[in-house]
Amino acid sequence: MPQTVSIGYQDFETIRKNKYFYIDKTKFIREWWERGDSVTLITRPRRFGKTLTLSMVEKFFSVDVANQGELFEGLSIWEEEKYRKLQGTWPVIALSFADVKEVTFEQARKAICRIIKGIYNQYDFLLETNLLNESEKNDFRRIAVDMEDYAASVSLKVLSDYLCRYYGKKVMILLDEYDTPVQEAYVKGYWEEMTAFIRSLFNATFKTNSCLERGMMTGITRISKESVFLDLNNLKVITTTSEEYADSFGFTEEEVFQALDEFGFSGQKEKVKSWYDGFSFGSITEIYNPWSIINYLDTGKLEAYWANSSSNALVRKLIQEGNKEVKQEFEKLLKGDSVFAEIDEQVVYDQLDHDDQAIWSLLLASGYLKVRGLETRESELGGGITVYELGLTNFEVKLMFRNMIHKWFGMASSVYNDFIKALLMDDVRAMNLYMNEVAMATFSYFDTGKNPSGKEEPERFYHGFVLGLIVELSDRYILTSNRESGFGRYDVMLEPRKQGGGNKNGYCTDDAIIMEFKVQNEEEKDLSDTVKAALEQIEEKNYEAALVARGVPGERIRQYGFAFCGKRVLIGRG
Repeated sequence: MPQTVSIGYQDFETIRKNKYFYIDKTKFIREWWERGDSVTLITRPRRFGKTLTLSMVEKFFSVDVANQGELFEGLSIWEEEKYRKLQGTWPVIALSFADVKEVTFEQARKAICRIIKGIYNQYDFLLETNLLNESEKNDFRRIAVDMEDYAASVSLKVLSDYLCRYYGKKVMILLDEYDTPVQEAYVKGYWEEMTAFIRSLFNATFKTNSCLERGMMTGITRISKESVFLDLNNLKVITTTSEEYADSFGFTEEEVFQALDEFGFSGQKEKVKSWYDGFSFGSITEIYNPWSIINYLDTGKLEAYWANSSSNALVRKLIQEGNKEVKQEFEKLLKGDSVFAEIDEQVVYDQLDHDDQAIWSLLLASGYLKVRGLETRESELGGGITVYELGLTNFEVKLMFRNMIHKWFGMASSVYNDFIKALLMDDVRAMNLYMNEVAMATFSYFDTGKNPSGKEEPERFYHGFVLGLIVELSDRYILTSNRESGFGRYDVMLEPRKQGGGNKNGYCTDDAIIMEFKVQNEEEKDLSDTVKAALEQIEEKNYEAALVARGVPGERIRQYGFAFCGKRVLIGRG
């Protein structure tokens, strides 16, 4: 009989005592202990077992669970006597920043101080001993939500000293989701204040703490050293490309297939693989996200469990505010193509606004992209550089992005659908009517980039619009943009997947379509002048050459010029 699947539990003790479904990852304890690193930072995508792993480490080492070795009976770590003797022998400080998602820095700072205050409350028995003098007891009582920065920054270091004196042993400090406050700070606009506060806290806790035996931090991203780890030179960083602990987070294919057999889903292995496989850590390339697998074992339904388990606010922000090159690259990804980028595993958040490489690095670290291959290219300065070939991780991630784009147009979804129908029917009057309604409803929502200029805004809207077209028409058309044809680069081309015929509603689906987008300039008095210039460019540059070369008759090629001025749009037919 298969184990009972529990959804949402991340406490190791609860899972083991209730005999819930669990895949043995305790060899991580052995590997981590034997490496002997002072402070370890492990980055993995969300919902990949980081919290459960830290809970496992806490329950193994903490003196608070001494003599509870039954939690580990039957698991690999319990096979060696020396590790059985280690269980429950160290003071452990365990905390998580997972819930620090406040709107302002002041609120976020208070949330972190509240967490630290909660840790102090766990050890308030120290106030009843003679271990602390009166001054230290007063300092202990002053730990509060509104404590001064200097007190907050050394709070965990001071508590380490108290516990070290009480137990006669140095402490372990486990910090889960260390980067959540920083990600939220970037999204909500208080990056500099948060990084300064976190930097001081981390330096005192993990660098100058003489009572620290071992430290471990987990998170999604490796934030740049200059941002929060300045002077923390005792840090061992484990990223998604590191070989260490490669199979300790996430499920291997062998583990997944064994679970599918146990739960009676043996015949679904290939479907499960296409939906949830695709992650790689170190040299192990067949890694599945645990959250989706556990939910599938529970329901037997293939759904986007992992992709829909958070708001994806940062990803949404990066795409919405990205320049036209970023949006064009996402077109490729949604069609199954690859993008090529240099990757720096140190994410510099304050570069995300203007550095495309930083965006791809973060999306790779977050699990939305996977590495398909590596290329060595010659640098402009001489020497070789490594370029990563990246693709969407799996079908679940692709579905998430498609749904995200649909939601961007949700405010005008019915109008947007009407525009698509008008386009297929070659009804230019209706196209103009609906396109202007779509622009009015979605333009400002989609284009939230910082310091947008008047000429950049229509460009950004156009690329958002193109992404919407991909979702709606990709089953009928091969859609490309900014490709060479004739004597230049067209803006958008829709090539029908099948020549001839139409659908049951009478919409014409067999015409190829070329679109050219232009922003009205000072020399053009009316938008109609801008439309004329767009259509003339299609003719002069012979954009239809690529279609004709592939056998599309000239009479089956439609040409449209789109003219923009602010939120006003005019469409003309060539």
